[in-house]
Amino acid sequence: MTIDALGVIYTGANEYYMQELTQSRSIAALPIYARYRLIDFFLSNFVNSDVHNVGVITQKNYRSIMDHIGGGREWDLNRKRDGLFILPPYGTAGNPGFYNGTVEALCGIRDYLEKSSQKYVIFSDSTVLYKADFRPMIEYHLSKKADITMMYWHADEEEFQSMHNPVVFDVARGGRIKGVAFNPANPEGPRVATGTFVADKSLIIRLCDAALSMGETRFIEGVIAKNLEGLRIYGYRHNGYVAALHSTRNYFKACMDVLDDKVRAELFLNDQMPVYTKVRDEIPTRYVGEGTAVNSSLADGCIIGGNVENSVLFRGVKIGKNAVVKNCIIFQDCEIMDGCVLENVILDKDVIVRNGKTLMGAASYPVVIAKGSVI
Repeated sequence: MTIDALGVIYTGANEYYMQELTQSRSIAALPIYARYRLIDFFLSNFVNSDVHNVGVITQKNYRSIMDHIGGGREWDLNRKRDGLFILPPYGTAGNPGFYNGTVEALCGIRDYLEKSSQKYVIFSDSTVLYKADFRPMIEYHLSKKADITMMYWHADEEEFQSMHNPVVFDVARGGRIKGVAFNPANPEGPRVATGTFVADKSLIIRLCDAALSMGETRFIEGVIAKNLEGLRIYGYRHNGYVAALHSTRNYFKACMDVLDDKVRAELFLNDQMPVYTKVRDEIPTRYVGEGTAVNSSLADGCIIGGNVENSVLFRGVKIGKNAVVKNCIIFQDCEIMDGCVLENVILDKDVIVRNGKTLMGAASYPVVIAKGSVI
């Protein structure tokens, strides 16, 4: 099936609940799984679904996003027709360069939507990671003669309790959404919104214009919840691995999930749904002295002189002699010197940990060290 749809990715804001990790980057630019960024999964979902017109809505501090995706060559989006479009907010008297929600963001890209030749828009938020082929979702949307189709997944109790302001749908037997709850206390079998929807783009423009005129800036509250009776709004269940990145704890768990064989196979071993990313040529990881790595994911260019266990190391990480790194996420080009002990720690890029230092956190509250710090 050929999809007559364009894709839109909302890269989000500098989310305060992610602590230092999003101080200088949007959540979509957050590194994950040793060599990727979150936006790689959203772009790959579109490309693997034969969607080749993709707009990326940026906010402030979008240099890292632009540096990573460039012209879209790695995703086959550097095209003469359609392709990849970076959509920064226009600074005006009414908008200083920051969107307060999805409604404002969609209104801000009206020209892009109107000039695109596709009939439908597939919108993807950046706070929920998953892999999906959108073609079945489009088929479902058309078969139901829906106005809007919202993607959701069934979260377990532990996942739900760790989320930041989750949105839960009440879905009738036929699939129609009949209610929306915002951060409910104890929902039964919660159908949690992924932030992804399909709709006719002209309808979305009209609905967002109306919502913004009433002071509404958020899509679920201002558009979905207020049009459940007047529009045919359906839910589409996503089956498969989902990581809701609603907190540093959730992000830490999602990174560790890649060490599970089942999760790793679902994310990376499907030849029909590859995950594309920016290529950086590096030599393979090198072990020196008595360096070891057990049950860990290591990117290229690492030098391991100590002991690494249950950890994820990005490109170019250096681990010194007799250092112990356990249950940690170490971003690109960090250096952990001789004799250090780190457990349940997230180091942002270019952090240096001096000889003999000890950093200890908990899995439920990992220690986060900001980019470029020297400890």
